[in-house]
Amino acid sequence: MKTKVILTAAALVALLAGAGTAMAQQGPVKIGVLNDQSGLYADLSGKGSVEAAKMAAEDVGKVLGQPVEIVFADHQNKPDVGSAIAQKWYDAEGVDMIADVPTSSVALAVQQVSREKKKIVMFSGPAASEITGEKCSPYSVHWTYDTYALAHVTGQSVVKAGGDTWFFLTADYAFGHALQRDTTAVIEENGGKVLGSVNVPLNNQDFSSFLLQAQGSKAKIVGLANAGGDTVNSIKQASEFGITAGGQKLAGLLVFVSDVHSLGLQIAQGLQLTEAFYWDQNDETRQWSKRFAARMDGREPTSVQAGVYGSVLHYLKAVQAVGSKDADKVMAKMRETPINDFMTKNGTLRIDGRVMRDMYLFEVKKPSESKGPWDYYKLIRTVPANEAYRPLAKDNCPLVKG
Repeated sequence: MKTKVILTAAALVALLAGAGTAMAQQGPVKIGVLNDQSGLYADLSGKGSVEAAKMAAEDVGKVLGQPVEIVFADHQNKPDVGSAIAQKWYDAEGVDMIADVPTSSVALAVQQVSREKKKIVMFSGPAASEITGEKCSPYSVHWTYDTYALAHVTGQSVVKAGGDTWFFLTADYAFGHALQRDTTAVIEENGGKVLGSVNVPLNNQDFSSFLLQAQGSKAKIVGLANAGGDTVNSIKQASEFGITAGGQKLAGLLVFVSDVHSLGLQIAQGLQLTEAFYWDQNDETRQWSKRFAARMDGREPTSVQAGVYGSVLHYLKAVQAVGSKDADKVMAKMRETPINDFMTKNGTLRIDGRVMRDMYLFEVKKPSESKGPWDYYKLIRTVPANEAYRPLAKDNCPLVKG
């Protein structure tokens, strides 16, 4: 009798454990937005990315019969912090997909966790082209832009316009080094030359010594291989140092509309930059951006924030279509489904995780050309996806066969 009771209790425990596992698998779709909430990338990502994810969830409605849950965390631009949050989310908190993740060093750490856990991560904020190169993963998606596209659109345009000698101010981590490397290749392919570079600590406040080196190089172009607050500070201080007044030009290799807003048109005018999205491109972008701005105290969205919306929307539609949160099934559905929203038209998701879409070369308007708040860009050129992004044959991604 005692043995029978023990066996019955054991069977009951096993049954309850099985039911718990089944409930976890059938629970609500849960998405974690992981980004910089308080540092130099907070304006281009941060709270705005969280709101963009919520907008996508609201637009889709219930998925697998339940409302979508959105959670968020600040990775503080530290790879160890980002990977620890990702592990906790995937293992203990039922997060099915992680979105955004600016700061390439953090993204590469989170990508490794995603690969190990066989859980999906959809990057909007980071840029390092390694994400779809040698570090590519069957469970990661690189949604918005990368260093290869930034280099080939902005860099090539500047060199062809006569900017054939460069000096780089490079953010001293994975993103900055990747951007300098990819832009250097473009410069040299087009007959230009790099005269020098200097590595600058992340979240730097004083660029004076670095700008003096750039000035001393006599390079025609000072390439800013940085982003967010570092870009804003370097451009402001370059103006104060008379870099442009002395005949040198700045090439902002990753500039966002939030940066231009912080700088003001008087300082930013004339900058050429590459974007995947601009709020004032057409009626669709204006309509979505109006909704976003209403939630963000009038701030217009960056391409990163728009990309978070698009990636979350595409993921949720794929989950709906397959009727499951199974990562392999969802990834397969996302690859076979064309991407169409206000930001991306007839986009595709390649086997390496790269989203293929048109990119845009913009120039920042003069103050006299702007018609109102946030009216900052004029379109110079639309660059087709197959021209902007690295060909699969040059990818070095292990998932690419042949």
